[in-house]
Amino acid sequence: MQTPENYVNERLDHLGVVAGVCEEIGLAAYLDRLAGETNRHVSIGTATVAMILNGLGFSNRRLYLVSQFFANKPVEHLLGPGIEAADLNDDCLDRTLDWLYAQDPTQVFAGIATQARKIFGVSARHVHVDTTSFSVSGAYAGDESAESEESVIAITYGYSRDHREDLKQWMLALATTQEGDVPLFVRPLDGNSSDKVTLASAVEALHEQLQAPESEPSFFVADSGIYSEANMRRFNEAKIRWISRVPETSTEAKAVVETASERREWQDSEDGQTHWFTCIMTLPQGQERWVIVRTEQGETRARATLKRQVDKAEHRWKQKLWHLSNQSFACEADAQSALAREVKGLPAWLEVQSELVSSEHHAGKGRPRQDAAPTRHWHIQATVTVKQPQVEQEVRRKACFIVATHVLDTSILSDQELVTTYKEQGSVERGFRFLKDPMFLASSVFVKKPERIVALGLIMVLCLLVYRLAEHRLRTRLAETEQTLPDQLNRPTARPTLRWVFQCFEGIELLHIRSASGTQSFVLRLQPMHRLVLAMLGPPYEKIYKTSS
Repeated sequence: MQTPENYVNERLDHLGVVAGVCEEIGLAAYLDRLAGETNRHVSIGTATVAMILNGLGFSNRRLYLVSQFFANKPVEHLLGPGIEAADLNDDCLDRTLDWLYAQDPTQVFAGIATQARKIFGVSARHVHVDTTSFSVSGAYAGDESAESEESVIAITYGYSRDHREDLKQWMLALATTQEGDVPLFVRPLDGNSSDKVTLASAVEALHEQLQAPESEPSFFVADSGIYSEANMRRFNEAKIRWISRVPETSTEAKAVVETASERREWQDSEDGQTHWFTCIMTLPQGQERWVIVRTEQGETRARATLKRQVDKAEHRWKQKLWHLSNQSFACEADAQSALAREVKGLPAWLEVQSELVSSEHHAGKGRPRQDAAPTRHWHIQATVTVKQPQVEQEVRRKACFIVATHVLDTSILSDQELVTTYKEQGSVERGFRFLKDPMFLASSVFVKKPERIVALGLIMVLCLLVYRLAEHRLRTRLAETEQTLPDQLNRPTARPTLRWVFQCFEGIELLHIRSASGTQSFVLRLQPMHRLVLAMLGPPYEKIYKTSS
């Protein structure tokens, strides 16, 4: 009697691309070498890759539901023979998180990122550094006690980037390359950490990590939170190349910005959208090159913001002067004193024009006696007007910002490259937006122990690393081969987002046909667009989506 055929469908979708990147950078092998010989059915490396697949599956499933996520996925095809969805339970993943924490997640990620950057050929000439916060729900009562380990982060209240001051939080320091937005460094931090301290130590650690005899030294780019006399002196002594925005709170910065509009040495970019001039500043920490920048886009924003402020201020001052005009004064001196008191704090772009008017009044009711002397009262008639030239001057002042570096030689770093590099600080911000996506694994952190939050931070940034590497290679090779993919509006683009590519891969299935003669596997619904993406990524990725027998 002939054995009936058995059909099994499994959802492959875009997970083959994710698994392919993990395989190419040797992520599981790297972690398994660190772990050494273990008796675990699911190795540390395999469990970590499983959590990355879950995170980049954008299914918003908590860790204890990972096995449910893999229930209809080709687990053996993605993770290796002998692995089943039931093996990826919360006990397996919790033990993996505990192991990752014990190995120092910052060092673990540094090793993986360095290996991945070399394999994918990503330049680290410009590295952007910043911090963000992640809110958590729960008491975490014991996190701030003196008995807790010094290496465990404190889940506590602090300045929230998400405007959730009512919740406790933890913070994350992240560094990404300008080329491809690829993360190179991660460090979980206390919820109330200061940028001036944490960013400086992150830059120093990353400087040590990236030092190599054959490579060009990196430029480390940060916002004004890192800028201080002490930090810049530390960087200069360590010969760290840095680029930072200068906070406008210092006396030197205020003086430079105030006189910026009077300068004649402004230079313009080729597109006319950016304007700048340079000052060499001698400061306690050493000489620095300050580039004062004004952009057309920033000027438009500053003009819109100031217009709202001017309208509100004009309305408020008109009300104040109306109330003042309804008061009467016994003498001219009293009226002038009252007017002087009222106009204190008047913005420079408002002007008050006033006139003192006197009038005579008789006391009491009815017709006064013929010999009664009238009493003289003084009133203020005042109007407020907007001084438009001063408004424009203020707009230009507010649109200016200062970018500084200790590299004085423009042949190493030109003024325009300095400005352009700082404006790419959005590289690390895009990484934070990715990590905080509502559909992402870590959008809600529900692990109980701070140690596992630290380890989960590592998983989050490993997901970002895999995502950015695949996106960077796809965009690079599309540009090299002058090919395009259709975007959401079916327009050709050579810079698709990997999220959109992942959506296009939805519905791809792996069909297994089991019979007495053996098992055949077929990849279903693979279209020419999918094949082009896989060809751009490389043969290992094509192999994952290739029909096998």
